[in-house]
Amino acid sequence: MVLVDTSVWVDFFNGEITDQTEKLDYYLSSTVIVVGDLILAEVLQGFRSDKDYRIAKSLLTELEQVWLCNTDLAIQSAQNYHTLRKQGITIRKTIDCLIATYCVETKTPLLFSDRDFDPWVTHLELMAA
Repeated sequence: MVLVDTSVWVDFFNGEITDQTEKLDYYLSSTVIVVGDLILAEVLQGFRSDKDYRIAKSLLTELEQVWLCNTDLAIQSAQNYHTLRKQGITIRKTIDCLIATYCVETKTPLLFSDRDFDPWVTHLELMAA
């Protein structure tokens, strides 16, 4: 099972060929891909055309859906943010903290291209897919 971050979905839907989109293409036929509610919202918000929005919505909602946040994960996310901050690392987006915390707590690998997740791999045991 792999959670795919918004950064990879955006490149994928834009037809960008990167190491991560190549992995995603492979995973779509070989692995359970989970889509987080917050990631679903971020990805779908990015479409300008109604047609592209409908196609992406259809594809993404056929995959397994997960809730990325609840009270316990919100508190753990804040703790993880503070842990990194004490080491001089500031994560720019709250949603990235929630996504990474979900993955760390559930031991779900994350496929990402956003460098903000690198400290999570180094310091908080996030598994990169």
